[in-house]
Formats: sequence, C-alpha cells, structure tokens
Amino acid sequence: MMTAWVVRRPGPVATGPLERVRLPVPEPAPGEVLIKVEVCAVCRTDLHLAEGDLPPRRPDTVPGHEVVGRVVGRGPHADRLADGTRVGVAWLRSTCGACRYCARGAENLCPDSRYTGWDADGGYAEYLTAPQDYVYRLPEDRPADGLAPLLCAGIIGYRALLRAELPPGGRLGVYGFGASAHLTTQVAIARGATVHVLTRAADARRLALKLGAASAREAYEAPPEPLDGAILFAPVGDLVPVALAALDRGGTLAVAGIHLTDIPSLVYQDHLFQERTLRSVTANTRADGVALLEHAARHPVRVATVPYALDEADRALADLATDRVTGAAVLHVS
Repeated sequence: MMTAWVVRRPGPVATGPLERVRLPVPEPAPGEVLIKVEVCAVCRTDLHLAEGDLPPRRPDTVPGHEVVGRVVGRGPHADRLADGTRVGVAWLRSTCGACRYCARGAENLCPDSRYTGWDADGGYAEYLTAPQDYVYRLPEDRPADGLAPLLCAGIIGYRALLRAELPPGGRLGVYGFGASAHLTTQVAIARGATVHVLTRAADARRLALKLGAASAREAYEAPPEPLDGAILFAPVGDLVPVALAALDRGGTLAVAGIHLTDIPSLVYQDHLFQERTLRSVTANTRADGVALLEHAARHPVRVATVPYALDEADRALADLATDRVTGAAVLHVS
C-alpha cells in the first residue's frame, strides 16, 4: 500500500477538495514502468483540477505531473529503461501516434492525447506508472527540486516562448510570475531577450529583478517600452487586452495557461490592428521537453522552490491559490 492524495470533491481549495488516502501500489501495464516518486512539483493545473475549473475526467484522480523518481518495475514489453534509472514524468502521458496531428509533429493537439494526473493517477503519491516512451531520462547530478518544475512549468514556458515568436534580441513581456514564468524568463534572457515582468506580487517582482529582468512592474501597468512578444501566464482574461495593447507592431501574445477567465471585449484598432497576434498554447510535445532539458543542461536555470512534505499537499495547493508561493512548490515524497 502507499500514501496518496486524490481529488475527492472538486471545489474551492478552502473546502478541502484533496483527500489523503491509502491505495495499492499500481501495477505497470504493457509498455509502462513503475516509478518510485522522489519529488513532485505542484502546478497551477493541479489547482484547476482540484477546484473544478478543469473538469475531472475520472473520479478520485491522484494529481501531479512534474515527477522525479526512479524506475522500480516494468510491465511487459517495457525494456527501454532499466530498474534504477532516474526519470521524469510530465503532463503529456500518451498520444495515438497515428492521427494527422501526430504525423506532422503536433502530438500536443492529438484528439486522443492523455495526461498525467488527469486521465491517469499522477505524482501526489509514493508510486505511479507511466508509458516508457513518454518519460524523460534525467541527470544524476542535479537535485530533484531543481528538476521537477522543469517537467511542466519549464516545458510549457518553453513552448509558450516559441509561440510568442520573439525575434532575436527582442523585447518580451511576461505577465504573471509563478513557477513557469520565472523559468521562462531565464531561458529568454539566455537567448538574448530583454524581459519585462508584470505581476501583482511584490515578492515576485523582486525575484524577477534578481533573475535578470530589465524591469518589474504591476500587472496592469505599461512596460517601459513596446514589446515584440508577450506571454500571459496568469489565468486572468482581463490581462489579454492589457498585454495586446503593450505589443509593438507585429507583436504576438501567447496565452500559456490551460484555464483562463473570460476575456473582455477587444477593440480591433487598439488591440489587434498592425498585425498583432493572439494565440494559445496547448500542452507540449515530447520534442519540447527534450529541447528544454537540453537548454537547461547548457544554461542552468535557477529554480526557486518552496518545499513541502507529501502530507502537506493540501497546504501547498492552498498556498499556491493565495499567492504565498514564490517560484515553485515541491512535494518531497521519498
């Protein structure tokens, strides 16, 4: 048996949607590996699932999809990873591999895609299973705390940066400054960008400046110069017209979250004219994950983390909901 947390009654985090339970250790299916969890980072998507903004796809799901652990068992035909291999489990769990999206390298758009901690139990537990073809080999010389947030916050931020189509040496606006944003800011700076952070939390603004941002202002303020691209990490639809208005001609705003509150009416001349672009970001491909991990190996990023014990998963989500986490919350499981 193992300790795990399940989303028992989706609702506001103050109502206790997570429940700690004892579950059997899962058995890996064909092509899957059994992983003993070392740490699992806490993602805002977990909060959306717990609160019902992201409708649960199955009852009593174990959330968590930024997992660092070791292979301790294998199902039939799972021969790619030996026992003891250090691996990471991310949001994308599986795709069909045959549809037109998968065929063109856009597996993140696969209609039959499945996700860790949503379609299958995730890492708020002592063990989980995952398809061997969708886990990442991880280095032995990096602390688990510094690796786990890369597996979603890092990967999604990396894809959002690509979607923002920032030109070389461009000016990037980052709206919201949580786990994903603080990693993406460092990636963008390493690639030559000037980054302006706009977020409501004073602690987050101070961290942004320490990490190399050129400026850090309140979320609804104008940046000090027009932006060539922007990423909206905060799940706040009201910020969409604000960010669009801050773009220079030809600029692109990428919305990185899986959930967003309603967007107010846009004024074409103010927000979209002069070839400004608004686009979304949907999940990630495995290639995105490989590229981000390779970048992090060449340009180590500073990962700001707040540690919690597995028994404190409900408190970690509550702290995330009330902006008491600067950086990424990480559950220490084993």
